[in-house]
Amino acid sequence: MRIARASSRLEEFALTRPYAIAGQDPIASVGNVVVRIESDAGLVGLGAASPGEHVTGETLEACRAALEGDRLDWLVGRDPRTLPALCREAAGRTPGTPAARAALDIALHDLAARQLGLPLVDLLGRAHEAMPTSVTIGIKPVRETLSEAEEYRGRGFRVLKVKIGDSLDLDLERLAKLREQLGAEVVIRVDANVGYTIEETARFFERTAPLAIELVEQPVPREAFEEIRTLSARRRARIAADESLHDERDALTLAEPPGEPACGIFNIKLMKCGGVRPAMRIAAIAETAGIALMWGCMDESRISIAAALHAAFASPATRFLDLDGSLDLARDVVEGGFTLDEGVMRTTDAPGLGVREIAPAS
Repeated sequence: MRIARASSRLEEFALTRPYAIAGQDPIASVGNVVVRIESDAGLVGLGAASPGEHVTGETLEACRAALEGDRLDWLVGRDPRTLPALCREAAGRTPGTPAARAALDIALHDLAARQLGLPLVDLLGRAHEAMPTSVTIGIKPVRETLSEAEEYRGRGFRVLKVKIGDSLDLDLERLAKLREQLGAEVVIRVDANVGYTIEETARFFERTAPLAIELVEQPVPREAFEEIRTLSARRRARIAADESLHDERDALTLAEPPGEPACGIFNIKLMKCGGVRPAMRIAAIAETAGIALMWGCMDESRISIAAALHAAFASPATRFLDLDGSLDLARDVVEGGFTLDEGVMRTTDAPGLGVREIAPAS
């Protein structure tokens, strides 16, 4: 089997629920670049890119340019079974655009697994069958936070991720009210999106001790993350690196001495690291260093959410999922890929990513 053609297109997705994060304007829509790689046997591998400019510096325009026109012609005639070599070459051809690289990597993995008739997670080496995902509440007033949390609880979610970072005092008020309303049955984790200083981070831990906050994602900026090492080991164990963890080099830096690892959790996002192959390399570093894995996302099509889930379930170090990025898209270009029941995600038995293209509305 050989690759017969490869193409990409831009898809604009409106969000059903606009949201805000620390230091940014509210987000109401998102662009994804969808990659389609077809074999001469009629099999199709799909990938999707959702660049995070505020994290990696990759703009949607740069991502799209890296994948359009004749930029994909090099794939034609290649054998999908040579997957590692193809992914290496794709990485070399997309410098500075990790989401574009991820879209190619995901499509190639999807096509290779479809050719073998296996779900991608089984090709990678399954370690998990099912796991709950968190669902995210953006920065908003207390009353709206409580209302949205109640809606998610009614839909079966038992893990909430709350965006914080604009105001420590307001954050503490929201979280206290949220815990009072939800009781102990719902897990609460938070994401500060680099909104705190190290001093505010320490105060946050002190003031939220009675609230049973599961973890704190990226409280300080990337350039200040080494300051996390000044916190106690007990607190560091509950900190997840996100903006500070782009690729394998970052993973090595965070895991290495002096002392113990800088944090207890790595948040892997395919759009930061460049796809499934580099994600599994980061996962191996984490497993060796005794660091737990959280798998996160941008606002993404089910294509790349499914890819992240397959990768997550292939690592023994995976402990947390935050793969809600497709839930608030007003539409998508595929269906399938995973099931979500009472907040618990599972892959399907379908080959590859298990996603199916949806015919465009006429």
